[in-house]
Amino acid sequence: MPGLFTIPIGGIRNGHHTYEFEIGKPFFDQFKESEIKEGELTAIADVVRSSSHIDLDITISGIVSVCCDRCLEFFDQPVDCVNRLLVKFGRESDDSDPEIITVPDDENELDLKQYFYEFIHLALPIRRIHPDNADGISTCDPVMLQKLKEHLVEDDKGGDPRWDELKKLINDN
Repeated sequence: MPGLFTIPIGGIRNGHHTYEFEIGKPFFDQFKESEIKEGELTAIADVVRSSSHIDLDITISGIVSVCCDRCLEFFDQPVDCVNRLLVKFGRESDDSDPEIITVPDDENELDLKQYFYEFIHLALPIRRIHPDNADGISTCDPVMLQKLKEHLVEDDKGGDPRWDELKKLINDN
């Protein structure tokens, strides 16, 4: 699928340009280690070309299927993010700022596939669990929730005597 997620950078005129990309299962299939296997997203790249650089505002929105951290079932997680990239032309690459890309002067296309992949993953919440329904009840797999409840270890009320001396130090302050 080369070229599906590229924008022309050599030869486009100065000014504003917009490119739209559809991101689905074939996109995620290209990344074997991805925790996302399916999704339906739209990426819009608003490009402003000037004589010295290119500004890209990339908006990605849609849903991806992710595994619930609690019940291990897949669910649809909304994704909505806006990211910015600055493309400079030149020979020397400076990796100190991940939002600035340096490309050779004779480069004709910029492949955004890896950036889309990273932006989508960074937009995911750290803890991924099924959302609660309108009544505030978890939509996780009820069988798994019951198993978790059965195996939940209650905190020992007596505590660990090895920590008692340290607790005394905390309480003294």
